[in-house]
Amino acid sequence: MAIFKFEESATIGTVFSVDTATIIVKVDELDKLRKLQVNHLIAVKSSKAGQHLIGIISRITRKVSDDENPVNEDLGMTNFLLTENILKVNLIGTLIDKHGEKENVFKRTLDTVPEIEANCFPIDGENITKFMRTISSQENYKVPLSLGKYSIDENAEAFLDGDKLFQRHAVIVGSTGSGKSWCVAKLVEQIAKLPMANSLLFDIHGEYSGESFKADGIQHLKIANPADLGKTGNLENNVLMLPYWLLTYEEMLAMLLDRSDSNAPNQAMIFSKTVFNEKVKFLDSIGDSTFKDSITIDSPIPYKMENVIAEITRLDTEMVAGSNGREKQGPFFGKLTRFIQRLEAKSQDKRLGFMFQISDDELEIDWLNKLCNSLMQGSNNNDKKAGVKVIDFSEVPSDVLPLVIGLVARIIFTVQQWTATDKRHPICLLCDEAHLYIPERTSQDSASELGLKNFERIAKEGRKYGVSLTVISQRPAEVNRTVLSQCNNFISLRLSNAEDQAVIKRLLPDNLSGLTDVLPILDIGEALIVGDSSLLPTRVIIDEPTIKPQSATIKFWEEWSNEKAEQDISSAVIGLRRQSK
Repeated sequence: MAIFKFEESATIGTVFSVDTATIIVKVDELDKLRKLQVNHLIAVKSSKAGQHLIGIISRITRKVSDDENPVNEDLGMTNFLLTENILKVNLIGTLIDKHGEKENVFKRTLDTVPEIEANCFPIDGENITKFMRTISSQENYKVPLSLGKYSIDENAEAFLDGDKLFQRHAVIVGSTGSGKSWCVAKLVEQIAKLPMANSLLFDIHGEYSGESFKADGIQHLKIANPADLGKTGNLENNVLMLPYWLLTYEEMLAMLLDRSDSNAPNQAMIFSKTVFNEKVKFLDSIGDSTFKDSITIDSPIPYKMENVIAEITRLDTEMVAGSNGREKQGPFFGKLTRFIQRLEAKSQDKRLGFMFQISDDELEIDWLNKLCNSLMQGSNNNDKKAGVKVIDFSEVPSDVLPLVIGLVARIIFTVQQWTATDKRHPICLLCDEAHLYIPERTSQDSASELGLKNFERIAKEGRKYGVSLTVISQRPAEVNRTVLSQCNNFISLRLSNAEDQAVIKRLLPDNLSGLTDVLPILDIGEALIVGDSSLLPTRVIIDEPTIKPQSATIKFWEEWSNEKAEQDISSAVIGLRRQSK
């Protein structure tokens, strides 16, 4: 049964001109014009029976009276149009009364364009509720994906297509204090309820790692701090070590090699040979016959860094037999000294202890299996029954943060690549504060550049292997454009910065770019949702999540007015010195 049954008397006007996906509507009665608002929906009678074209009002213009001067601003209309009451409408789709066996189907395509003089009707009151419920069909899932209610009709639940949201990558942006963290929490809360959920949330500031963010289906992990070093059983205690042997050859050199050193080529060559030999020796020591003949320098095989340092030191100080029985300096004598110093400095730096100061656990051949199972297994296959794994990176030094997060992302992506197609389970990477490690600026060190390339590759190729990105940032202007250009879903909360608004505007189709005009005036907790996951570009009021991130805006004046307010600076200083909370 058709949801729209418009009476002819309800018409607000008729189509005056048509231009691809934009139409001009002439409104005869000023009283009807007054009731309309920008961004409200209208239905236009289609040339095909049983169809209505749906449009969003982008501009309302009242005709110029005899005692008024003509409007000087270029509205993109002829002077004749200034003598009429005008609506400019962007067409966004077609509502079909019956499509096959389904009734009231909304499609984001325009099979027809409206005829001149076609009647136009406002979608309001009961009609708006019916229409919003039509486009928000829940599909047949026990836990449909919903972030909240529609702003134009708070009786209608705003359901999103969870498949398309994660298949085509997503962006969640909003200025600080706009409700972005609540939006992420609401999304995570629903993912965690699914029986085979599989996602990772990169928590940069620890706001998703507090007591208030705990629930069934959510597991909290953290990168090891200095207090965790040297301990066994870290992985079982949700503490992640990311040993140096997981790094590729390029990643290791990016951390260790000074390209300006005249001996850099020799240092890279010796390091490569020594590491490869140590990997082979490790496989020999465990009696391996599976990997030995097929590994490369990049294969994630454990080896001992102290053995590498010892061998390079030997070459750096080696004396060889010369003529007349006298010893002479070896071919690499003194050429590796600075490289050894950098390697020892990194190995002894407790800030990088999670990478270099590993225990016997991380030197086992099966440890990588355990790590990948911990990070990548779906809810029912996971020992903790957790489909969402929140990884706390708040104690990782900022200078290696891009490399470390890029390492985790690369491991996830490459394991998915090597998984048989019929056994490949999709996984989503929720990248909070993405501008810190997926930046637009390319004037970075080589280590950060390698981390960025991992995310660029996932953005471009991840869909084929079931790896999805959800980019979360308060500064979309500082997020890499290659990554953003691959995202087809945008959840934008309030953005007050003109540069950030421009980024979102560039990513939207031309006929929808006018929607971004509302970005600076959105309410706290209100989002503009555009993309494949939402049939209709619309504003949604985000529901309050039951799990709360530690991101509440501090009330300065209230705290300054509180005579009993407490401080604990001494504990903070202790934490600063220990480099752990």
